[in-house]
Amino acid sequence: MTARFAGRVALVTGGGTGIGRATALAFAREGATVAVAGRSPDALAQAVQLIETEGGQASAVTADVTQAEDVARLVDTAVARHGGLHIAFNNAGVLVPGLIAEIDEPTWSTVLTTNLTGVWLSMKYEIAHMRSHGGGVIVNTSSIPTTMVPGLGAYGASKAGVSALTRAAAREHLGDGIRVNAICPGPVDTVMSRAPGETDSDRGARMQTQHPMGRVADAGEIAAGVLWLASPESSYTVGHDLVIDGGATA
Repeated sequence: MTARFAGRVALVTGGGTGIGRATALAFAREGATVAVAGRSPDALAQAVQLIETEGGQASAVTADVTQAEDVARLVDTAVARHGGLHIAFNNAGVLVPGLIAEIDEPTWSTVLTTNLTGVWLSMKYEIAHMRSHGGGVIVNTSSIPTTMVPGLGAYGASKAGVSALTRAAAREHLGDGIRVNAICPGPVDTVMSRAPGETDSDRGARMQTQHPMGRVADAGEIAAGVLWLASPESSYTVGHDLVIDGGATA
């Protein structure tokens, strides 16, 4: 345990699994008190248990980022439990493949509402607290441009929207003492990165031929980028998409 974020409260949406859970653990290891949020109480409880087992402090808040009342309650609960909100990592998201001419409206709406509207709602309520309490840092999860491929149109559109929303918020609220940036991960070792029906060995073989580094990223490698953007070390970094993709877009 280190103290880079001692005395800080960090909120992580989509914090029960994958990149979110790895980042929540990383924040706690460096001294932050973490509120993990998501739709699965069991996954959130497991994340909190992992943090507490390592000696960190965390709590779980079940919330759906597509619902304004849930997001407002989430921010209020994190502040009430832990005494403030200094860092927010807006990471909740879904990936549902489908060709543009074949995807149905409910699926399109699910992807855009979760990935884009969810980030907007999260920032809306986080910013409302932060600008009246001395500022803060927000990091959103976007994605690399190579996700804009056949079969991922809805996902790619949603993540392009996150990047645009990040830049707009960064300029609008820099004067409030709030820094806003985004991470753009490449393939990561999470369930979301697997093709339908793909096994770990199948994906490993695919990455060896398709990816410059021959592997997917560990979620902790993405978490390290989030922590850098949330730290004073990146104090002059604003409205930036931090690409962490092992050379996929090089």
